[in-house]
Amino acid sequence: MRPPAFWAAGPDHPAARGLAPFAALYGALVARRMDRPGAPAGCPVLCLGNFTLGGAGKTPAALAVAAVLAELGRRPAFLSRGYGGRNAGPVRVDPDRHAAAEVGDEPLLLARRAPAIVSRDRPAGAALCRQLGADVIVMDDGLQNPSLVKDLSFAVVDGPAGLGNGLPFPAGPLRAPLARQWPHVGGLIVIGDGAGGDAVARAAERRGLPVHRARLVREADDLAGRRCLAFAGIGRPEKFFATLATAGAVIAGTRPFPDHHPYRPGELAVLAESARRLGADLVTTEKDAVRLPPAFSADVRVLRVRLVLDDVDALRRQIRDALRAP
Repeated sequence: MRPPAFWAAGPDHPAARGLAPFAALYGALVARRMDRPGAPAGCPVLCLGNFTLGGAGKTPAALAVAAVLAELGRRPAFLSRGYGGRNAGPVRVDPDRHAAAEVGDEPLLLARRAPAIVSRDRPAGAALCRQLGADVIVMDDGLQNPSLVKDLSFAVVDGPAGLGNGLPFPAGPLRAPLARQWPHVGGLIVIGDGAGGDAVARAAERRGLPVHRARLVREADDLAGRRCLAFAGIGRPEKFFATLATAGAVIAGTRPFPDHHPYRPGELAVLAESARRLGADLVTTEKDAVRLPPAFSADVRVLRVRLVLDDVDALRRQIRDALRAP
């Protein structure tokens, strides 16, 4: 879905006030679900989630956590619901065999770093992770899913976006009231700068929670000076468009789509024709690229990014301490 504009306005916006009763019910149901006891996974579970609906950078954060685990000599495996895919699992993701329509886009990216399991039944997925030799599970999304005991949960926050108007869905972007989510969080990863992220960081620090600052850094690219038609179906497409401009690209046009959008042949034809008419290259994100047909993606440039932590040693210490805990 594409976030409605009033989510970024104050909580007194008329639409937010009108939806308040539904938000109270939805938020209470999710919060009650979060409080349920989970099943032991048989190995430590580190969860990367977010307080809100939509993207905040969980997948780059999960990749960064897996890299830290590898440095610590651990054998991580990723566990994902596989949002947007039709395969309920449990199944190990094979980028050479599976498509995003089967397993979701994010697991295809994760599988390039370590074994990635898609399973709507998280305990069954955890069992497959262990069968594959994993000694720690990195759960991509799942902060609100109670099915597994989590040894450490990070809430990932988009610094510029923050938590919007601070209200539960549908009045706002929160999955549950913030006060009910804090007890399930062991640390914060704030990606990028912004007043919204700063406010959440201060709230975490008041609760004695570690706050890890991070930023998305472009991989080497040759986009400077190129005329580009940018398109993206992620949580905040405008963040990608801004990153592309920072890379020095000449933005001839932008086409935002909803998060996890499955591109249809007609839409791709329109994009190709628009790029031809503008005399521009098509450019998208790595997450979008795995949702494109191979014949189409061959003519699309991809802007790749990775998460860089301001103090990776602090994250490493927190993870090491969590793994040592009984």
